[in-house]
Amino acid sequence: MEKYIILIFCKDKQGIIADFTQSIYSNNGNITYIDQYVDKENNNFFMRTEIEFNNKSDFKKFNLFFVNGPVKKYNINYDISLKYYNSKVGIYVSKYNHCLYDIISRTKSDELQIEISFIISNHIDLKNIADKFSIPFYHIPVSKSNKLDAEKKQLDILNKYNPDLIILARYMQILEDKVISNFKNKIINIHHSFLPAFPGGRPYHKAFERGVKIIGATSHYVTNELDGGPIIEQDIIRISHIHNIESLINKGKDLEKVVLSRAIKLHIEKKILVHLNKTVIFN
Repeated sequence: MEKYIILIFCKDKQGIIADFTQSIYSNNGNITYIDQYVDKENNNFFMRTEIEFNNKSDFKKFNLFFVNGPVKKYNINYDISLKYYNSKVGIYVSKYNHCLYDIISRTKSDELQIEISFIISNHIDLKNIADKFSIPFYHIPVSKSNKLDAEKKQLDILNKYNPDLIILARYMQILEDKVISNFKNKIINIHHSFLPAFPGGRPYHKAFERGVKIIGATSHYVTNELDGGPIIEQDIIRISHIHNIESLINKGKDLEKVVLSRAIKLHIEKKILVHLNKTVIFN
């Protein structure tokens, strides 16, 4: 049985779902899951569908029928991928290890269907973790004077492994433009605040100084705007005047791990559609 996931975006028009489902049925396909959303304010249509075919031949017939029919008729933007596929990922880290350990643990327990191809870090501190789990580790220091050279080394590694997803697991450097443009909507960052509050560095210190009553974590796609990319997942915990900066950091670490893992899972399960600077998250 061949199983696929299809993501669709286009302007909303009458008949989209009818024509799409007919293209599946008429080519011996079966829909096992469908979820759709209409943004009435902007007249946009979004849909995620899981389908299955008895063989590749039927899928190829459907694909041809779909592209020459509904895609042209409704000017559909779409993405088709295999449902069961272990995504290849690369992880960027600095000195904090909690997110890295969590991702590895969830991968080993099959909670995350990914293969960790490599780890890149601007520090040597976490190499022992990579060695422990036999993951290739690349130490690429970054400073104001060597940013272009560091970018080139990173791009060489990325070209070598061609990852499906890059995870910034508390990587405390800003990626250069070429890396971001080469992996549009394929780089997920975890930021330790409830964005758009406290972007940039030292958000726990800023939260403490402001006297906030909640702290949060945000996972988002990386764009050229610092901590300004499309938001995938967020969560919060309550705090009070009794908490100092150290306790905020410790509370935040657990939140960061959970929020990042949720975002990774949503991405690899093809449950995210990005439009402009927002995301549509399917169930």
